[in-house]
Amino acid sequence: MIITLDTNVLFAALNSKAGASFQILKLIIDEKLELALSTQIYFEYYEVLTRKDHLKLFNLSVNQVEDVLDLIALIAQEQNIWYLLRPNLSDEDDNIFIECAFASNSEYLITSNVKDFRRSQLKGFKFKIVTPAQFYKIWSAQNE
Repeated sequence: MIITLDTNVLFAALNSKAGASFQILKLIIDEKLELALSTQIYFEYYEVLTRKDHLKLFNLSVNQVEDVLDLIALIAQEQNIWYLLRPNLSDEDDNIFIECAFASNSEYLITSNVKDFRRSQLKGFKFKIVTPAQFYKIWSAQNE
């Protein structure tokens, strides 16, 4: 199963080991899920997760976060985006996640900001937009 993750899911996973976001990260690392990843998303992850205030919150060093991101990049399914979809999301920076989910044929785009993504003007994507908790419940029901 291929998924695309919004940055807020990785943020939550690094911030707490209790919760669906951390469980999803474990599934990716254990290669039970395929993560779709574009260069733009990787750099978004890096920029957000290595901010000084976020590192303090995570109680992690830049090197530790880089190690997690390097592992993710190593095992992820790389997506080259050759076009731009303009779903007109309220946060333009979120368009990269729609583009990646579309290009990779992801089954799910997982985000904590579901309503921001559902406000887009483009409709009819094959992937579902769900929260980490919703996704983990679906995955658990299908795989346990």
